Amino acid sequence: MKRQSFLRVAGLAAAVSFSACKPSGSGGGGGGGAAGGGKLVVGFSQIGADNPWRTAETESVKAEAAKRGIELKFSDAQGQQEAQISAIRSFIAQGVSAIILAPKVETGWDAILKEVKAAKIPVVLVDRGVTVSDPTLFATLIASDFVAEGRMAGEWLVKKSGGKAGIIQLEGTTGAAPANDRKKGFEAAIAGSPDMKVLASQTGDFKRSDGKNVMEALIKAHGAAITAVYAHNDDMAIGAIQALEAAGRQPGKDVTVVSIDGMGFAFEAIKEGKLNCTVECNPLLGPMAFDAVAKALKGEELPKQLVQEDRLFDETNAPAELPNRKY
Repeated sequence: MKRQSFLRVAGLAAAVSFSACKPSGSGGGGGGGAAGGGKLVVGFSQIGADNPWRTAETESVKAEAAKRGIELKFSDAQGQQEAQISAIRSFIAQGVSAIILAPKVETGWDAILKEVKAAKIPVVLVDRGVTVSDPTLFATLIASDFVAEGRMAGEWLVKKSGGKAGIIQLEGTTGAAPANDRKKGFEAAIAGSPDMKVLASQTGDFKRSDGKNVMEALIKAHGAAITAVYAHNDDMAIGAIQALEAAGRQPGKDVTVVSIDGMGFAFEAIKEGKLNCTVECNPLLGPMAFDAVAKALKGEELPKQLVQEDRLFDETNAPAELPNRKY
């Protein structure tokens, strides 16, 4: 597997043992985990539910907890990092055994994760990394390689366009690991082609409505110079497609549209000829997350990152894969 570049920590260790985090079998704090009368209790702080990808991830975690007989304390932060920090502090007070965290942004986690470590509760990060001063503040990160995703999208677009395109880049949430790294990978992939020009790069916050609004403004600013759109997720790509159609352009034909996530609706858009390519980013992380929790609570060593390999889909293979999509 490729090494995940968005994990940025000082003095990164190869692996971290959470031998101090074994459940004691009694209720209360310190990762005791018997708040449910002997039942394992895990807290899950989710960013929000503003797009189908994140909803699919939430359902995966909830379903896996139920399958394993684990009591899940769930918190939807509605897009606010401050709400995630409050939820984590509440999880500590409730004496959960472990915490699963999908961090909104990379920075600003040191203080709260130090509180979690002091309570001897292991933290498993899912789908996004964090920048922290101490690599022992979390057990592992389970996610895709966002830089590789961006690079795959860029390489595909260079080949598809013959190395010449006027590109609009719709970025994800400012400061979020996937936005930072998908931009980095994409721009590195097109750097060797001087006629691949990014006309504008602006955040759409991973939201379909924002992607549409931003694209409408950029169409007015750049007009016919736009021959390609690279969206950091499928939702923004669909928003861009709607804006292009409203402006009389033909997405998928005179404007090549590339995105990331591999959602079912993106496959439908490829089938319809409106989206040209999507790079997979699997949100079904529940099984891997709880496997990691179990190992951390047993004191087993975990890699600092568990990376999912992602695939690229376009008109050549998307139609055959569509019936297999689970999200």
